[in-house]
Amino acid sequence: MSDIKSPSRYTITAALPYTNGPIHIGHLAGVYVPADIYARYLRLTGKDVAFVCGSDEHGVAISMKAKKEGVTPKDVIDKYHAIIKQSFLDFGITFDNYSRTSAKIHHDTASEFFVKLYEKGDFIEETTAQLYDEEAQQFLADRFVIGTCPKCGNEEAYGDQCENCGSSLNATDLINPKSTITGTVPTTKETKHWFLPLDRYEEFLKDWILKGHKDDWKPNVYGQCKSWIDGGLEPRAVTRDLDWGIPVPVEGGEGKVLYVWFDAPIGYISSTKEWAAREGKDWEPYWKDENTKLVHFIGKDNIVFHCIIFPSMLKAEGSYILPVNVPANEFLNLEGNKLSTSKNWAVWLHEYLIDFPEMQDSLRYTLTANAPETKDNDFTWKDFQARNNNELVAILGNFINRVVVLTNKYYDGKVPAVGNLTDVDAETLEQLSKYPEIISSSIERYRFREAGQELMNLARLGNKYLADAEPWKVIKIDEERVKTIMNIALQIAAGLAVLSEPFLPFTSNKLKNILKLSSNSETERSRSLNWNDVSSKEALLQPEHQINQAELLFRKIEDSEIQTQLEKLEATKKANEYENKKVMPQKDTITFDDFSKLDMRVGTIIEAEKMAKAKKLLVLKVDTGLDVRTIVSGIAESFSPEEIIGKKVTVLINLAPRALRGVDSEGMILMTENADGKLVFVNPDESGVGNGEGIN
Repeated sequence: MSDIKSPSRYTITAALPYTNGPIHIGHLAGVYVPADIYARYLRLTGKDVAFVCGSDEHGVAISMKAKKEGVTPKDVIDKYHAIIKQSFLDFGITFDNYSRTSAKIHHDTASEFFVKLYEKGDFIEETTAQLYDEEAQQFLADRFVIGTCPKCGNEEAYGDQCENCGSSLNATDLINPKSTITGTVPTTKETKHWFLPLDRYEEFLKDWILKGHKDDWKPNVYGQCKSWIDGGLEPRAVTRDLDWGIPVPVEGGEGKVLYVWFDAPIGYISSTKEWAAREGKDWEPYWKDENTKLVHFIGKDNIVFHCIIFPSMLKAEGSYILPVNVPANEFLNLEGNKLSTSKNWAVWLHEYLIDFPEMQDSLRYTLTANAPETKDNDFTWKDFQARNNNELVAILGNFINRVVVLTNKYYDGKVPAVGNLTDVDAETLEQLSKYPEIISSSIERYRFREAGQELMNLARLGNKYLADAEPWKVIKIDEERVKTIMNIALQIAAGLAVLSEPFLPFTSNKLKNILKLSSNSETERSRSLNWNDVSSKEALLQPEHQINQAELLFRKIEDSEIQTQLEKLEATKKANEYENKKVMPQKDTITFDDFSKLDMRVGTIIEAEKMAKAKKLLVLKVDTGLDVRTIVSGIAESFSPEEIIGKKVTVLINLAPRALRGVDSEGMILMTENADGKLVFVNPDESGVGNGEGIN
């Protein structure tokens, strides 16, 4: 149940990106680079592959972006769909089809899917209380509401998901919810929706996931699914009260649309249909044949939707296959901070391609080498520079350059014939023949970091072989021996040209051109080298095969280029700080009599200690001149007890006592923030002012 031993074909899906912004490196590392490696590898091994994706254009995030920019949702999706599609193309992501959920074929497919489940009685209809913004006269679905996550306490959780802990939520789950449209506290209002009763599929999911995929799914995926199933599944709404999306195609659905997480994964099916129609193929075997292997590449925030909700939808429909694996990655951070589209804290793909033209593979390699496969990882510009200069340039690029330069120098660019093999020669060729299987094993277990490093180990093998053999010295005493050395080095170079294609496609093409592996003037075998040829132990390049002159596969990245990127991020950071700096609004007007009731005195802190089991609270003893009283103050994260003993402070002494964690607080210390956002005391003039003096 865990795998298909000999699949006839593969359907590979990559999570549909929201068209509320461009693609950034977090998307690439989490989903699109590993998916592309997998698809390219399968094609190289002769597999029948449909690799599909498309723009997700119906999320609430689209409506929010449109409101913010003062344009229509269609303006937003058209703008970002074009940017995203072109970025993927320029970066070498080889989708067989990149569609969009605003396309008619998708609207039709999603509507038909809903109607089939509706007619089979697979939905339940319920009238429930939903959050409603009275000022905007609108129900608050998903990201139109923000509040505290009931699971982790994150105060900026959305109504559909907490981005801090990854939990899937309903808007009504949030603690202290607030409308993102008007900022007001929402009311509740009754509305009718259709729900997918996930509880009906608990036993199916237990058998399929908990029993069937315990050993072959990634621990993060299996663990999150198990947590959801063990916690008990509940019906999930599949419709929303919105004016942007696919209209609910049944009676009573007026003014409602399909929930984006019902609509979006069906986008994989509609994208496959679009591709098949264009290519003259039948789409159904790619989704309905049990000998097809379906694999979803996603980020960890999409696990629930792809492993619980979408499979339940497919099971309810009845004619579709289920995913064999869902290799979800964790998150990639940027320079120690979480990537954020809204805060512009990102390395945007389309901007990277402008700043580093023709260096797609440098980014692909770094994101693969540092992929967040088992835990969140961090992208830094310094690491990017080091990976490029110390690995791609110094190891792979250096080996190829030496081989090609020496071949042209000694043999006018023609592959020399191999002579008698030493034990080292034979062992080196044997190791070369094993690399396809070694790299395959890693890729087929979705360990792309490991696979990429094995590719680099092959380049290391070539460098070591050349360094040990020293053909530049041996040429002076044994020309026949050098022919064998160079032949073996060229075989390694040809192996790298083939095996690097999933990871470094632009480099692979450049290397194939240098070695003239794609020239029409060469033999059919040379023109069609594939993955399995490298393991055949037969020569990949025949004697007298003519190669081209050397050219650099990679260039070094200078410190000044990295500094420019760091300065760009620093500017973004300062802009965010300025934008997020909030000045407290004026409170309600009071009279002079109200103000005169406040009794503020100069006091001195004479004792201070942390409150047990309270992260933010200090328990202070303050001499007010009238008495010594206990005051609990939430300043423990800004000050240690030791540094404030003896500190003169301003105290509001006639505030009614309040119990805080069992301690009666008998006043308030006046604090404020300085220009840097640091908490500081409102200090009285210390020149001769004693405890108990009033503040007027």
